[in-house]
Amino acid sequence: MIEKTEKIWMDGRLVNWDDATVHVLTHTLHYGLGVFEGIRCYKTPKGPAIFRLKEHVHRLFDSAYIFQIEIPFSKDEIEAAIVNCVRVNGLQECYIRPFVYIGYGAMGIYSKGNPINVSISAWAWGSYLGEDGVKNGIRVKTSSFIRNHVNSNMSRGKISGYYVNSQLAKREAIGMGFDEALLLDTEGYVSEGAGENIFIVRNGAIKTTPLTSILEGITRDSVMNIALDEKIPLEEKRFTRDELYISDEAFFTGTAAEVTPIREVDSRAIGTGKPGRITKRIQEIFFDSVHGLVDKYNSWLTYI
Repeated sequence: MIEKTEKIWMDGRLVNWDDATVHVLTHTLHYGLGVFEGIRCYKTPKGPAIFRLKEHVHRLFDSAYIFQIEIPFSKDEIEAAIVNCVRVNGLQECYIRPFVYIGYGAMGIYSKGNPINVSISAWAWGSYLGEDGVKNGIRVKTSSFIRNHVNSNMSRGKISGYYVNSQLAKREAIGMGFDEALLLDTEGYVSEGAGENIFIVRNGAIKTTPLTSILEGITRDSVMNIALDEKIPLEEKRFTRDELYISDEAFFTGTAAEVTPIREVDSRAIGTGKPGRITKRIQEIFFDSVHGLVDKYNSWLTYI
């Protein structure tokens, strides 16, 4: 359950948590066209710090632009509102959800003239895939559902309605006793998790799905930077499900998932069935970085 905080930012003002409501005929509620971000704030020796705030806000505006939604605030205003939302709620570590949605007005698929509303919420949220999963790895099932074709949806946008596909995959995986789902693309190559990007390690080198039909993950980009700085060979290249099976290591990345090892896929152990050396090294540097312990990556943090 979400841990309730004091205030939520809505359209330029802070309102009490219980008063942050919308009309039942809000357009996005019915048709799914809204854009959002998931952002984390971490506790550091210098106080709470938001991880890659500018990049997340930039992606929020990119998502809106793709779908011709004009956000009625500037990037600077949204960034300031996010910082203020964390500050007024007195949070040291939290998850932050900026949400841009088409409001109450005309009904029907075409929503010309409806207001564009923006909310920003923040609350304490632990590891999305569980503390044990982060430490020991998770079990993953390849879904019978596939990622949407690039001509049926636009993959660069982080759109509310897209996650119906993810929910179907996740429900299926959980129902079969697994922790998370893996989706293939329309040509049968590995795409991404229900809410995460994926990396594999073979023979000391990292491979991750290219940006052909996946969301351009900000944690993904951070991990790629860490790998390159650590001089670990890395390439963006498509790979198949059976190449994943015979990889030495695998892991998911994402704002919610952070860096979560994969120990099993489709009842096949990945490598030794435990988080591997490279995964643990990437994970260690990532968590040290977001907690303000690596000077090299201090620019990733916006201190409150």
